[in-house]
Amino acid sequence: MDIIRKQAEKELTRMRWIVGINGALSVALGIAIIVWPNISLYSLVIVFGAYALARGIIGIVAAVSGPAMPGRGWLVVSSLVSIAIGVLVFLNTQMSALALLYVIGAYAIALGIIAVGGAFWLPLDSGDSVLLAVTGVVSILFGIVMFAEPGDGALVLLGLIAAYALIIGITELAVAIGGERLVRSQLRRYEVPTETSQASH
Repeated sequence: MDIIRKQAEKELTRMRWIVGINGALSVALGIAIIVWPNISLYSLVIVFGAYALARGIIGIVAAVSGPAMPGRGWLVVSSLVSIAIGVLVFLNTQMSALALLYVIGAYAIALGIIAVGGAFWLPLDSGDSVLLAVTGVVSILFGIVMFAEPGDGALVLLGLIAAYALIIGITELAVAIGGERLVRSQLRRYEVPTETSQASH
């Protein structure tokens, strides 16, 4: 039982790190846009493509490199979406600003739907589940805005992208830090059978 418990602790901690790294990548994207307001369209395409691809690769490698862990299916789906978007962007580095906005909008909507689903599927406590669900809703709304208002001006749109990345990143970092509670709550499942077996003796 101790072996199973340690394995569960290891996998749940790994999930925390994955979410935290993805959050750090999002925060880095937001900060990069803020400190580089005159970024060219080509550079923005490259930066966003690298961001999406990095999120996807980190997630998919973590998901398939170890035994089954809580939320692995959710992580695989989220990572595959990120990889697909990253590859699409790098295959079309000369895309127009409007095309990039639509790609980012679609990506935000897809991640938002996945986040809302994760709020129900992942073994999070109620506070973190609500936080993840709210993040998903914000992501979906952001994507809708990107589709509905594609001509609001470069600075406004860059500001929206930066704000979105920072909100998503900070939320994911908060969920990762709060994941300490996730680890403890999941490990209790392995402690109860042990106590029961001892009582029977």
